[in-house]
Amino acid sequence: MEFAVIQTGGKQYKVASGQLIKIEKIPGDHKEGDKVVFDKVLLVDNGKDTTIGTPFINEAKVTGTITKIGRLPKVTVIKYKQKSRYFKKNGHKQPYFQVKIDGVK
Repeated sequence: MEFAVIQTGGKQYKVASGQLIKIEKIPGDHKEGDKVVFDKVLLVDNGKDTTIGTPFINEAKVTGTITKIGRLPKVTVIKYKQKSRYFKKNGHKQPYFQVKIDGVK
């Protein structure tokens, strides 16, 4: 089975064809159904031989389709200092893209 390691959004993901992954929001104007190309490929393995980039592989690309754009559940951030009447509470929902990997080239 062929797989690759890609870098996007400051993180690295091990992906294979047909897999669903949740990644950080990609800058730009995107909507569900758009095709995306990940060209920062760090490693490709096709079962027989492995290619490792320095740091990236120039001719390798991973293609995918955005299947869902959403926001993760709310994370509550609380700052508190005892005996000083200091209390701050904030919430944050991180946006994400769910991508179906179409192929590794």
